[in-house]
Amino acid sequence: MTPNDEQTNERAAILSTSAWRDMLSYLRPQRGLLLLGGLLALLGSMAGVVQPLAAQMVVDGLGSGETVTRALVVLTGMVVLAAVLNTIGYYILQRIAESVVLDSRRRLLGRLMRLRLTETARYQPGDLMSRVTTDTSLLRTVVSQALVETVTGAVVVVVILVMMAFLDPVMLGVTFGVLVVAALCIGLIVPHIQTATDRVQREVGDLNSSLERVLGTFRTVKAAGAEREELRASEGSAERAWRHGVRVGALEAVNGTTVGVAIQAAFLVVLGVGGARVATGEIEIGVLIAFLLYLFYLVSPMGSLVSAAANFNVGAAALKRIREVLALEPERCEAEPGSALATPEGADPEPLGVSFDGVVFRYAPDAPTVHHGVGFEVPEGGLTAFVGPSGAGKSTVFSLLERFYEPEEGTIRVGGREISEWPLSDLRSVIGYVEQDAPVLAGTLRENLTLGARGASEESIRDIVARTRLDALVERLPDGLDTVVGHRGNTLSGGERQRVAIARALLRRPRILLLDEATSQLDAANELAVREIVEELRREITVLVVAHRLSTVTMADRIVVMEAGRVRATGSHAELVAGDSLYRDLAATQFLVSDRDVEGGDGEGGGTGTHPLVAVGAAADGDRPAP
Repeated sequence: MTPNDEQTNERAAILSTSAWRDMLSYLRPQRGLLLLGGLLALLGSMAGVVQPLAAQMVVDGLGSGETVTRALVVLTGMVVLAAVLNTIGYYILQRIAESVVLDSRRRLLGRLMRLRLTETARYQPGDLMSRVTTDTSLLRTVVSQALVETVTGAVVVVVILVMMAFLDPVMLGVTFGVLVVAALCIGLIVPHIQTATDRVQREVGDLNSSLERVLGTFRTVKAAGAEREELRASEGSAERAWRHGVRVGALEAVNGTTVGVAIQAAFLVVLGVGGARVATGEIEIGVLIAFLLYLFYLVSPMGSLVSAAANFNVGAAALKRIREVLALEPERCEAEPGSALATPEGADPEPLGVSFDGVVFRYAPDAPTVHHGVGFEVPEGGLTAFVGPSGAGKSTVFSLLERFYEPEEGTIRVGGREISEWPLSDLRSVIGYVEQDAPVLAGTLRENLTLGARGASEESIRDIVARTRLDALVERLPDGLDTVVGHRGNTLSGGERQRVAIARALLRRPRILLLDEATSQLDAANELAVREIVEELRREITVLVVAHRLSTVTMADRIVVMEAGRVRATGSHAELVAGDSLYRDLAATQFLVSDRDVEGGDGEGGGTGTHPLVAVGAAADGDRPAP
C-alpha cells in the first residue's frame, strides 16, 4: 500500500467515525474523573429521589398524630447531601469538559500546523479559525451536560418510574402514556436542531473568513473605499447565522415546552385518577402526594434528557466540522520539526548541489500543468539565477525544493539525494527561503529574526542585523530588537520587511539559499548591501535567485532561462545574450542591456523585438527598469 493510499484510508476512517465514538476518544484519557464525577452526580440525583418518600413519612405521621422529627431530619439531610454531591460532581465534570476542549484544540492545531499547502486551499483561514475556537467550545457543553446528563438522567428517570410503580401501577400507566407521546414529538424535533446548528456554525465560519479577509488587507480595503461593500458581505453571514440560530432557539423552545406540557398533563390526569382512588379508599392520601412529588421530580431529569439530546446534536455538528479538518492530509514529518540551526555556530556551512530531472508538476489534478519536464543542474556553491516571463514556473522551482508540493513525475535531488528520501525537517533546515512578498509575523523584531533559529546567539543576531543593513532600523525603534512590529509588520516599510526576511533566512545558517525577487523592494543603497551579502554567500553556500534586475543576473555564475514551464536555455549572461532570443528580449526590456550587447547576438528570433510575454511579466512582477 502506498503512502497516498494510507492517507486516503485514514481520511475515510476519520470522516466515518460516529459522533459518540469520536467523543469517547476525547473522554478516554479522562475516564477515571468522568466515572467519579458521574457517580457523584448520580448519587446527588438519587438523594433527591428519596425526598418524596421522606415527605410521605411526614404526611403519614401528621395524619396519624405521630412525631415527624425523624422524618424531617431525614428530609433535610437528603437535601443537603444532594446539594453537596451535585456541586462536587458538577465541578469535576466542568474540569473534564475544559480538558476535552484543550485536547481537541491541540489535535486541531497540530494538524493545521502540519497541513500540506494543497489542503489549506480547501477552507478559508477564518473558517479554520472558527473550528479551532467556536466549534471546540461547543464540546464543553456536550461533556458537562449532554453526555453525563444522558446517563444520570436516564438512571434517575428509571428509578423514579420504579418508585412510582411501587406506589401505584395504575397512575404509573397513565403517566407513562402521556410521556411516550411527548417523547415521540421530541424525537421528531431533535434531528432538525442538529441540521440548523451545523448551518449556524458554517455561517460563523464564513463570518470569520470575511473578517480575516478584510483585516488582513485593511489598508487596501480603505484605499479602495470598499468598507461598505465588505460590511455588507460580513453582515450577510452574520444575518444568516442569526436566522439559523433563531431556528435552533425555536426548536429547543418547543422541545422544552413539550416536556413541561407533558408533565402538567400527566399531573392533571394523575390528580384526577389519584383523587378518585383516594376517595374510594384504594390508596392513602400520602401515596398520592408522594406520587405527585415524583411526577414533579421527573421534570428535571426529563428536561436534562431533552437538553442533552439537543446539546449532543449541537456537539455532533461541531465534531463533524472538527473531523473534516482532522481528515485533511498532513505533511509526513519523519522527525519533529525543531529550531536547530542548519549549520552549528562556529562551523563553516557546506554547500549542496541541486538538480531537476524531467519534473512535471501542476498545483491540482484539474489545474493546468506548470512544469513540463523541467531539468537543470546546479553545482555546489555559486549563484544561479532563474529568469523568464511571468508564469514560466520560476517560483514553483523553489516551492518544489521546499517540498511544499510533490511533483507528478521526475526527480529532484538535493546534495545528490532525492528530496523524498530527506526527512522533511532536515531538508528544510538546510534551506533558507526568502519569499517574494517577504512576510513578517506579528510580534517583536527579535521574534521575527529568530523564527526557526531560537538558538541563535546574540552575537549572531547582531552580525546578521549589520550585514542586512537593519542596524539603523534597530537603533531607531523605541525598544530595539524587542519592538513590536505590528500585524504582518505593518509598522515597517516594504524594504525593511524584505531585509527582515533576508536576515531571518541567513540567521539559520542554511546550506542553500533561495531568494525569490529578494531585492524587488529595496532602494539602490540597500540593494547594494544585499548584493554584497549574496556575493559573500556564493563563496560559502549555494544561492538560487529568481531575478529581474540586471545587477543580480550579471553577477550569476549560471542563468536558467524558463518559458511556459520549460527550461529554454542555460549559460552565462554574455552567452545567453548572444545565443537565446527570449533572454535577449528580456534583457533588452527588463534588464536594459545596451543596444550594442543585444545586436551582438546571433539574430535568433528576430533581433531586438520585445517578447510578447515580457510586458505581462514586468507588470505582474512590479519591476521597473533602473535609470
